Amino acid sequence: MNEQQAEQQTVAWDEDGTTRTARWRSESGARPPKRVRTADDRMTADAAYKLACEGTALLWRGDFHGARQLLSALARRVDRKPAKPGATPAESFHLHRQALSRRARVLGMLLVPLESGDGAYTVPLRRAPEVHGACEAAYGPPDAGPSVLALRELLGLVGAFEWQRKGVPVPALDGERVHPAYGVFSPVRGEYVDLVAGAPLPPGVGTAFDIGTGTGVLAAVLARRGVRRVVATDQDPRALDCARANLERLGVRGTVDVVPADLFPDAAEGRAGLVVCNPPWVPAKPTSPLEHAVYDPGSGMLRGFLGGLAERLTEDGEGWLILSDLAEHLGLRTREELLGWIGAAGLEVAGREDIRPRHPRAADAGDPLHAARAAETTSLWRLRRAAGD
Repeated sequence: MNEQQAEQQTVAWDEDGTTRTARWRSESGARPPKRVRTADDRMTADAAYKLACEGTALLWRGDFHGARQLLSALARRVDRKPAKPGATPAESFHLHRQALSRRARVLGMLLVPLESGDGAYTVPLRRAPEVHGACEAAYGPPDAGPSVLALRELLGLVGAFEWQRKGVPVPALDGERVHPAYGVFSPVRGEYVDLVAGAPLPPGVGTAFDIGTGTGVLAAVLARRGVRRVVATDQDPRALDCARANLERLGVRGTVDVVPADLFPDAAEGRAGLVVCNPPWVPAKPTSPLEHAVYDPGSGMLRGFLGGLAERLTEDGEGWLILSDLAEHLGLRTREELLGWIGAAGLEVAGREDIRPRHPRAADAGDPLHAARAAETTSLWRLRRAAGD
């Protein structure tokens, strides 16, 4: 579904004897619900849960805090199903993904109105928070007319805007902050940044490519390490704008060129002494556009990077592949497959730097994927052109 089609989608409902319509907004790519009815603080959580499971969305007309309480009550009900005992890691992963999909579908049935008149986004409900900055960051300048979105998504917009406004401190940049835009992967898992900051640079590297730059954090680290020129690529317009803003803020914009590209920059850029890529780590299908930074169907980006790397490296250059082995612990990809792709691409492993994850989920015994997360290692694979190629 492209952006133009998404803009044309509407929802309809009956209220006060009149059929009303409004624009449907969903950055997650969810389709508009076919059945919508109004609800307020008189609706019980059990009744709301039954309607949501049956596919009827609830457009909230009561107190905003009442809507948040109802969303929490729905979440408790949808999360009741226990994990399947004796499941393999791969089965646990797929069951977990199915549960998350169902959770998103049910919780996405609680809707709130959004007005965009008078040059500002507002939620016309009692005790509603100020949402203009968050909505403008995600949707752009307000246009006239009412719209409707899931409360869960609105809360996500507000939370993401706080990350964007405050920024994420990056130890590898001396604690300076990177500001992730909405929909751009945030460097909250800093171990992969630490790997790029600490690995020995190839001798005499003058130009580096940062493939799939996102916030631009790795390009900034390379520039701070003294690489004279970095070409950072991404195919997401939001990521490109986000990277440019962060690099300007960090004072390295003159060293880094940010260009739109699917993987490698234009062939006119030639070869580089260092090519860095941090692809999505899990070979599975994203269920929304926002998951593309985490899930890589069929390892497509990973294999595309490996397949094109040799011809873009200088003779003594290195490709740095930053990759978690979580997929291996989940039974979704084997180490032998990865090494086979590396060899088939005319590459060899020059070395590997490993680091253990520090994020809280690695220590959360209640996580359905705890065993795999607890064993996870993130690696920087130093690749070079195979001898004779």
